[in-house]
Amino acid sequence: MKSDSKNSKPAVYLVDDDPSLLKALSRLLRSAEWQVEPFGSAEEFLLYRSRFPDAPGCAILDFKLPGLNGLELQESLRQQKEPLPVIFLTGHGDIPSSVRAMKLDAVDFLTKPVCADDLLAAVQRAFAADAEAREARHRKQELLARYEKLTPREREVLVLIVRGLLNKQIAFELGTVERTIKAHRAHIFAKMQVQSVAELVRITEQLGDTVTRKKQTD
Repeated sequence: MKSDSKNSKPAVYLVDDDPSLLKALSRLLRSAEWQVEPFGSAEEFLLYRSRFPDAPGCAILDFKLPGLNGLELQESLRQQKEPLPVIFLTGHGDIPSSVRAMKLDAVDFLTKPVCADDLLAAVQRAFAADAEAREARHRKQELLARYEKLTPREREVLVLIVRGLLNKQIAFELGTVERTIKAHRAHIFAKMQVQSVAELVRITEQLGDTVTRKKQTD
């Protein structure tokens, strides 16, 4: 039975057109007390994923599948808001395919028949990668929400602060007085929830080009 909660514990999503292999792998992975969701095709899995796009975990994909193949499915998963880490488990792989898969950030590329310990270790790494990526995305969204609270003028001042300009230099740059810049600075620190310029610099680095792009479009 498929889980319908996006807050459920991480699951292993198996995609393979061999029913006997799905059954064997499901048994192995469930023996490690993991939730397992088997699918016979990429399309079946993507339909499920469209219903539960936030569900955590990892995907174990065969390379050769009916319809979309494994690499095409991997690329589709990478386009999603919450992309899942991918492990390839295939009897149809070759060096160019494995290289391409790893360039697309596959956790591992295993061949059939697979060593149980190797597969379980790969799933552990994939779960860890998924948790880390989700935390990073959540953190960035929190920082972006703080940034969105700034007024257009405060965003201009922020850019100049992280460039290392003093209040009087910022005032000159923006054609205002130092007292006004001090007020903007206080509001920026409060809204961004920082205590120092160093913290503000780290946040802008985490936001990447968001600060610059928004400054240009305001």
